[in-house]
Amino acid sequence: MNYFELYELPISFSPNSALVKNKFYELSKKYHPDRFTLSSAEEANNALEMAALNNAAYKTFSNKEAIVAYVLKLKEVLQDEEKHSLPPSFLMEIMDLNEAVSDYEMSQKEADKIQVINDWVAFMNTLQTKMEQCMQEYDTTQETALLNQIKDFYFRQKYLLRIRERIDTFAAH
Repeated sequence: MNYFELYELPISFSPNSALVKNKFYELSKKYHPDRFTLSSAEEANNALEMAALNNAAYKTFSNKEAIVAYVLKLKEVLQDEEKHSLPPSFLMEIMDLNEAVSDYEMSQKEADKIQVINDWVAFMNTLQTKMEQCMQEYDTTQETALLNQIKDFYFRQKYLLRIRERIDTFAAH
C-alpha cells in the first residue's frame, strides 16, 4: 500500500495538507498501540506496522522534497541512488556559483557575501517556479511526460541545496 492509498488521496505533488493532517490523526488513533494491548500478537504487530506506515507517510507528506521524490519513485521515474545527467550548461552555472561561494567564504566584504546569496536565491527561485509549474500541470493533467521534467528539476534542486548548505555553514561561523 502506498502513502496516497493509505490516506485515500489522489497521487499528487501537492496533497491537501489539511486532509493529510486529519488522516494522520485518524490513523494514529486507530492504530495506537494502547488499543491493542488485549489483542492477539498478530493484530498488535499489524497495528504497529500500520502505525509505522502512517508515521512514514506523514513525514513524507510534511516535506516538499520528500513528496517529489516519493511520487517520482512511485511512478517509476526515479530509482534509489540514481545518477542523473544534467546539461553541461547547468553544470557550468553551478560551477560558477560554487566558485562565487568559495570567494564568499574568503571575502571580508559584506557586499560580496550579499551578492552571492542574492545570486543563489535568484537561481533557486527560478528553478522552484518552473518546477512548481510542472508539478501543478502534472497534478491537473497526469501527463507522464511531465514526470521527466520534474525529475530533472529535482536533481537540479539538489545541486542548489548543497550550495545553500555551504553558504549556511560558512554564515554560521
